Amino acid sequence: MSERDGIEQEATDWFEANWDPASPLGEWWRLLADAGFAFPSWPEGMGGRGLSSGDAKAVARARKRVGAYGPPNGVATFLVAPTLLAAGTEAQQRRYLPGIVDGTAPWCQLFSEPTAGSDMASLGARAERDGDEWRVNGQKVWNSGAHYARYGILIARTDPEAPKHRGITYFLIDMKQPGVDIRPLREMTGDAAFNEVFFTDARVDDRDRVGETGDGWRIAMATLSFERDPDNVGLGDTAAFYQADLSVPVGEHAEAEAAAADGFSIAMAGRAGEVFAAAVSEDALADPVRRDRRARLVADRSVMGWSSRRAATAMKAGRPPGPEVATLKVGGAAAGRAMRDLGLEALGPAGTLWGEDAPAEGLFHRWAMFTPAQSIAGGTDEVLRNSIGERVLGLPREPDEADRRSLPWNQLRRT
Repeated sequence: MSERDGIEQEATDWFEANWDPASPLGEWWRLLADAGFAFPSWPEGMGGRGLSSGDAKAVARARKRVGAYGPPNGVATFLVAPTLLAAGTEAQQRRYLPGIVDGTAPWCQLFSEPTAGSDMASLGARAERDGDEWRVNGQKVWNSGAHYARYGILIARTDPEAPKHRGITYFLIDMKQPGVDIRPLREMTGDAAFNEVFFTDARVDDRDRVGETGDGWRIAMATLSFERDPDNVGLGDTAAFYQADLSVPVGEHAEAEAAAADGFSIAMAGRAGEVFAAAVSEDALADPVRRDRRARLVADRSVMGWSSRRAATAMKAGRPPGPEVATLKVGGAAAGRAMRDLGLEALGPAGTLWGEDAPAEGLFHRWAMFTPAQSIAGGTDEVLRNSIGERVLGLPREPDEADRRSLPWNQLRRT
């Protein structure tokens, strides 16, 4: 038996002995974390066992074979935790990672602003030093889960006289304090997962500064590289962007999640893929045009494997994924649009329906309605193509961008 087979067998034995659908969700998540099977590639004592990516996948196979529910999923697991492991202090990791791996401390991301989305480095939310603390003022937007988050990862301008990329600092902020005003935004899917957040003299202890003052842009780019990496080990197969009741039996919670088919659920995307596969059957592909589009979709998805391997190599060496991971994000968004268009067309008149009247109670249709967000969230396609051109292919920057990057932020023209 190989070492990997041994790990998979050990995990299988553990899940068979410990999986109990009647256990409260919170207790199950704590048990997973204590055993190191929540996120097996993370360090020991922090929800993992320090396993390789391949061994971690063996653990996931064992869990799914037994039918056990997976670990928490969301901003906390696939953005905050990898960033803290890469750039946080040991004290920050020990303070915040336990609440991430057992699902007791949801997080949100506070990067984009109304006038600093595509050009995020021009952000204007301010953090000013006040003794051992920082005082935060400004606005953020498109903040998934902010309405229930316990903490947030925040980038704010700490030096307005420095060039825009160099005057930014990265913080961990308490969202349940005075001076934090959260206002949900409802999108066309009917969900209200996004928010806008206003800060008025909110406080951050200097111990919750990640990295050096002024080095926030570099750390934020690492966070975004994790966000754009579909192989991120913190990206689970359970629903994300919702507030879980940790007292509910885990089996009951899993059934409710499957029935809800949450629009932001990784599991929901998988089930939408099953509906797509059924719709794009042999009969539907009798049309040569549709058959060609399906072939192009398969080819495009296979090309994405290159950047996935590059990202895996970087992670294995202890580095965040590089800018080439942007090709995964752009390619994934394009594949989503292609699946949406081909699937709705193959469904024929049923493709125009909505809700319970649609096939599979509208599961694929809800996913189709969400696909435009894939080209916006985590960096727009246009911005990421610029990143690929400049940072991967070595193409020159836009003519005026080089000048703008050297000017102090407070001298830049802004709307």
